[in-house]
Amino acid sequence: MTDMTEGSDVKIHPSVDEGVKPGREDFQGGTLRCKCTDRPVEVRITAQAAHNHVCGCTKCWKPDGAIFSMVAVVPRGAVEVVANGDKLKVVDPNTAIQRYACTGCGTHMYGRIEDKNHPFYGLDFIHTELSTDEGWAAPGFAAFVSSVIESGVSPDRMDGIRARLRDLGLEPYDALSPPLMDAIATHLAKRSGKLVA
Repeated sequence: MTDMTEGSDVKIHPSVDEGVKPGREDFQGGTLRCKCTDRPVEVRITAQAAHNHVCGCTKCWKPDGAIFSMVAVVPRGAVEVVANGDKLKVVDPNTAIQRYACTGCGTHMYGRIEDKNHPFYGLDFIHTELSTDEGWAAPGFAAFVSSVIESGVSPDRMDGIRARLRDLGLEPYDALSPPLMDAIATHLAKRSGKLVA
C-alpha cells in the first residue's frame, strides 16, 4: 500500500478509494464469501445493510493494506451460514461482538451480539465487500477514526486521512455517528428508568 498523506492518494479501504458507490433501494441482500479458494465459507444475507461505515477500530477485520474496515449491520434473522460453517470460529469470546471468522483465511464473516441488554442486540455486523452482489447500502460515515493510530498509523497522517474521508463524503467521528450514539444513549436511559418509553 502506498503511504501517502494528501488528497486522493490517501488509501482508506479498497471499496471506497475510487469513490463511494451508491446502493440500490430495491436491494435485498446477497452472499458473503471468505477468501479461501478451497471450501469457502458462505453466508447468505436476506436484507439490505444499514449504517454501513468505515471503521478504524482494532477489532474489526480489514482486508490486506486497508487502514479502515468497512462494516454494516443487518437483522440477526437475515444471516444464515449456507456453506462450510464448520470452518467458522469466534475470534475472541470475551468481546461484546462475537466475530465469527474463517479458520482457513482469517476473514471475519459476521459478528453477533448475544447479550440481550446490549443496545445493538438483534443486529449482526457484516462486511458487504465480501459479496460480489451489487446494490449494498453505501458507507455513510467513518467511525473510531483516531483508533487507526493504535493499529500503527502515524499520528502525523491524521489530518490527511480526515480530509480524504470528508472528500469521500464520510464524515469522520471518534465514536459512532451521532444517530447511533443517540440510539445507545436512549437504550441506556430507558433501561435505567431515566427516560420513559
